[in-house]
Amino acid sequence: MDTMRAAVFHENGDPEVVVVEERPRPEPGPGEVRIRVRASALNHLDLWVRRGLPIETTMPHIGGSDLAGEVERVGPGVAADLVGTRVVVDPSLGYDEFYERPDRGAAFADPPLRLIGEHTDGGLAEFVVVPAENCVQLPNGVSFEAAAAASLAAVTAWRAVIGRGRLTPGESVLVTGGSGGVSTLAVQVARHAGARVHAVTSGADNVARLRDLGAHHAYDRTDGDWVKALKADTSRRGVDLAIDSVGEAMWESVLRSLAVGGRVVCYGATTGPRVTADLRHVFWKQLSILGSTMGTPAEYRRAMQLVFDGHVEAPIHDVLPLGDTRRAHERLEAGGVFGKLVIRPDA
Repeated sequence: MDTMRAAVFHENGDPEVVVVEERPRPEPGPGEVRIRVRASALNHLDLWVRRGLPIETTMPHIGGSDLAGEVERVGPGVAADLVGTRVVVDPSLGYDEFYERPDRGAAFADPPLRLIGEHTDGGLAEFVVVPAENCVQLPNGVSFEAAAAASLAAVTAWRAVIGRGRLTPGESVLVTGGSGGVSTLAVQVARHAGARVHAVTSGADNVARLRDLGAHHAYDRTDGDWVKALKADTSRRGVDLAIDSVGEAMWESVLRSLAVGGRVVCYGATTGPRVTADLRHVFWKQLSILGSTMGTPAEYRRAMQLVFDGHVEAPIHDVLPLGDTRRAHERLEAGGVFGKLVIRPDA
């Protein structure tokens, strides 16, 4: 039996459960392709899956929703000329069916929304099998590392800012958690769409990095009242749209930052899901609170086209070999990462 090296965990737990070992090389089934992985990037999702979520997933589990590489073998029903094609992989499985069906009714949760690297084995390995329809051809001028780093983060940012946030040119936008993978892309997507961009992060270095990415104003949340500074920068009006992934630690401040008629899009809760709010901010200012997660296949392709065209770029904090996957988990969990950690299985 052919084997491959993969970063796996056999049980949920802390980073030490992640080990690199030999696993059977997967075979593509009907409509599937096998990809030789050239780059895979970590998300906070990988930490949550490792710790344990109330979902059914493969065990032992290979994480990694962000991946790019070359089609190495095709399954039945897939054109043979795809072999050798450079691709980046849309990680969502069943997104359109789950969210976009007009007749979903009582069957809203059937079929389920699934994600490569969460519900199935992912790209933190030398090879992975994925549906052929999830592969997007990668232009020769775009590196595997750049594509993998952007993948899930880019579509999540696109849907939050454009799909759910309905940003229009000339509006003002706040992005929280500014050093995160999605947030760094949300800043760029909003700037590209013609917004006035405000971002919150921690530390002077990250403030400077966000300004380099296109934020008109960046605030250090550890240095004074950032909402007061934002209000001063918006002539006391506040922002039209807030894109939040922080949750518990900043929720009330985010609501305070919004202008009358403003809207907040929540796509994560890195500091906790339990929030409190002064509802007077909500009804008096007629605020809208919206949820967002990932994006449709069409949105994925729009977001990645921005990457291919050079309009947005996922900052890469570091590139590590597959053998350092456990250390990558530790570093992401500890904080201090700006952008993405990328794993190269062939390094």
